[in-house]
This record gives sequence, C-alpha cells and structure tokens, in this order.
Amino acid sequence: MRTPEEQRFQTALRNAEEFFVGESQMQKALDQVTATLDELGIPYAIAGAMALNAYGYQRVTVDVDLVLTRAGLTAFTEAGLGRGYTPGSKGVRDVAHGVDIDVLVAGDYPGDGKPKPVAFPDPGSLPAGRPHRLLPLEDLVELKLASGMTAPHRLKDLADVLELIRARRLPASFADSLNPYVREKFLELHRAAQQAPREP
Repeated sequence: MRTPEEQRFQTALRNAEEFFVGESQMQKALDQVTATLDELGIPYAIAGAMALNAYGYQRVTVDVDLVLTRAGLTAFTEAGLGRGYTPGSKGVRDVAHGVDIDVLVAGDYPGDGKPKPVAFPDPGSLPAGRPHRLLPLEDLVELKLASGMTAPHRLKDLADVLELIRARRLPASFADSLNPYVREKFLELHRAAQQAPREP
C-alpha cells in the first residue's frame, strides 16, 4: 500500500506527463474557455504558464490565466455561469475539468496591485494575428518582471523570466523592447542566465 506521499508523487507525475503530451485537464479547460470566448466575441489573451509553455519554457501549471477587460469578464460570467462554469476566487471554475480560470483584468497592476508603469493590457488592442491569442512575449515578460519586483511572494515570476531567457535565448537587446521600469531587472536576470548552468 502506498503512503500518502507516494500517492501524491504518483499523481503529480501523472499530471505532468499528461500536461507535456497535451492531454491535461488544464489544456482541455483552455481549449473549452477560448472556444466559448470566441463564440461570445469577447477579446482575451492567454497569459501565465500556458503562455510560457507556448513560448518555449515548459512548466506544469494547475490553472489557466487569461487577460480580459472588466466588461469582458462581466459578459463572460453572465453567459458562462450555467454553461459549465461556476464563480471562482479569481474568475471562474471549469466544472467539467475541475480547473480554475483565473482572470487578470486589463488596466489592473501586477504584483502588489499598486499603480506602476506596467499594467495588464486591453486584449482588444493587442496586435492582430497573434498565434492562439497569446499575450505578446514583451507584455508577458514586462508583467512578470513588474510582478516579481513589487510582490515578495511572487518571486516565481522572476524565475519564470530567467528560464524564458534561457529557453528562448533572448538577447540582452530584448530589454530595449521593454518598459523602462523593468529593463534593469531584465538585464540583471539576463546576466544571471548567462552565468548559471542550466540544471538537468
């Protein structure tokens, strides 16, 4: 008989395997919610770990992060509740897949939530033709840097940027495309990425 620790390990292993072959509940929930948003004509952008994976840094996640406007969130909850979604702590919950859909509201500020030069963008104003409605790479990096810089409990966001630099082999000149508020932190992480060997 397996111990609780062994059971948790086996569950985590199975979840990771499903995630990396594209068959996890998170990916099914993402497909479902984006199809619903497209059907309703609500602009959105995929953020968080799902976007990191699409940009080349593979890491498992347990939820789906989307950027919506406040009006888009209202329209989605009004139409979605009763269609497989229930209210969640940060957005809604996909009942069928047991996955939280966390909503980042356009105009709000990452990290500590206090006003700063970097805010969640309006997904309706993002460039057309983005693959899979992904948050543009520059926006994703800016938001994660601003979050990690201002919220001590969000240091994982800085680690995400460091690993993204490695995975994408982002040059130091990528900093030129970022808001000045986060440039020095990007360059600091870029230097760290060059010095530290990649872990197996």
